[in-house]
Amino acid sequence: MTKCLLLGNGGREAVIAEYISKGYTLYSVMPYENPSIVEAINNSNGKYIIGSPFDKELVTKFIKEEGIELCIVSSDNLLQDGLIDLAKSLGLKVFGPTSQGAKLEWSKTYALDVVKKLKPEMIIKNFCIEKEEELVQALKNYENDEFVVKPEGLTGGKGVKVGGIHFKGKEEGFNYAKTCLEESGRVIIQDKVEGSEFTVMALTDGKNIVVTPITFDYPYRYENDKGPGTGGMGCLSFGNGLLPFLEKKDIDECADLISKTIQYVNRDSLEFTGVIYGGFFKCKDSIKFIEFNARFGDPEAINVLNSLETPFTEVVEHIVNGDLSDKNCKFSNNCSFLVYVVSKEYAVSKAKEPCVFTLDKNKITDAGLKIYFANSKKIGENLYTSVSTSRLFAIATVGKNMDELKKKVYDVMDEVIDKNLDYRKDIGNMYIH
Repeated sequence: MTKCLLLGNGGREAVIAEYISKGYTLYSVMPYENPSIVEAINNSNGKYIIGSPFDKELVTKFIKEEGIELCIVSSDNLLQDGLIDLAKSLGLKVFGPTSQGAKLEWSKTYALDVVKKLKPEMIIKNFCIEKEEELVQALKNYENDEFVVKPEGLTGGKGVKVGGIHFKGKEEGFNYAKTCLEESGRVIIQDKVEGSEFTVMALTDGKNIVVTPITFDYPYRYENDKGPGTGGMGCLSFGNGLLPFLEKKDIDECADLISKTIQYVNRDSLEFTGVIYGGFFKCKDSIKFIEFNARFGDPEAINVLNSLETPFTEVVEHIVNGDLSDKNCKFSNNCSFLVYVVSKEYAVSKAKEPCVFTLDKNKITDAGLKIYFANSKKIGENLYTSVSTSRLFAIATVGKNMDELKKKVYDVMDEVIDKNLDYRKDIGNMYIH
C-alpha cells in the first residue's frame, strides 16, 4: 500500500486524512496531536511524529526512514515555504504546487498580472502600490471608503478589508493600507463592487481540471454577516453542484480562467498540481475575479471531499499520473452542510490562555454526523484544549435535503457544544427558503 505523507494540521487536513487513510498508509509530521488526523493514521496503520512540518531536515529524515512515496500538502504557508519542492527533490510523487506554482496565492499582485494577461475583462479596477505616495494618489480616486484593501501576501483569510464594513472612512482605510505596505512592501487598493461572492474550486493534474461542487462559505464572525472576517464559520453546497444565484455558464467562465491559468503557470515546467480555486463576484452584468488559492479551502475541503463519489486516493492517482478527467473523478448529487465551532474570543480579541472545553464525540457520531478537529488536541476523556487562536472543530454532514441537514446539525450542536464555545446559528438561512 502506498505510503503517503500529509503535512498540515487544520480541519482541511483532518478530512484529507480521513479519505487518504481509506486507500493509503498515512504518515504525518505534526506540531500537535490533532485527534482526527491521529485517528486516521491509526486506522491506516501509519505513523506520525510531533514536530514542525516547516523543519525540512526533520521532514527529510522522516521521509527517508519510513520509505514514503507520496506527499500531499494543502496548507498555504507550507506550500509557499516549498515543502512540495522538497518532496519532489527526494523523488516523491506529489499532490500540490511548488512554491513557484503557489505564487498564485501568496502574491496577489502576481495573480492579478496573470489574469490581466488571460482574461482582462474579469479584473476589478485596482492599484498595485509599492510606495506611500502611490497610496495617497490612488485614494484620490475615491470620495469616501468605497474601496477594498488587500495585503500582498498570505493572511489566513483575515487580511482583506472592505470599506464600510471592516473600516469606516477614507482615513481609516488609508491607515490600514499603510500598515500592509510597511509589512510587505506592497498593497492593493481595489474598487468595491456590488455582487454575490462565490468560489470555484478545481482539481488538476497540471493539464486537465475537474470542477468540484460549488460551495458557499460564511466568512464573517457573527450572524447576519456581522463582525470581522474569519477563516470561515460554516459552508454548504447543493446537490446540483451550483448555488441559487449561479448558472452553469457562470461556472464555465470561471473554469475557463482557471484552466488557462494552470496552462500559463505550467508552460515551462510542471509547477502546479492538486487544487486551485478562484474567488469571484457575480455582478449585475459580468463575473469578476477576486483572488486565487493554491490548495483546498477550509472549510470547503470538508464539503467537497464528503461529496466525492470516486475514492479520493483514486483521484490522487489520476492527478499523479496526469490523466484526470470527469470520467474518473465523480461527485454525488448530495447537499453538504457544516458549521465551525470556535472560542468566544476567536477573531475578536486575543485569548489570555488556551480554551479548554468538553465534548462528547460519540453523541455527534451516533447522530450520523462527522466531526473534524482543527486547532484542538485531546487532554482527557471528552476533554480538549485549543492549541492556537484559530477555529476548534467542524461538524458536518451530507444528504438530499438542506433543511433536514441543517436541523440535524443544529439539534446536536445545541445539545453537545460547551457553553464557553461559540458558533454561528444562521448558516444556510439565506439559501434554505
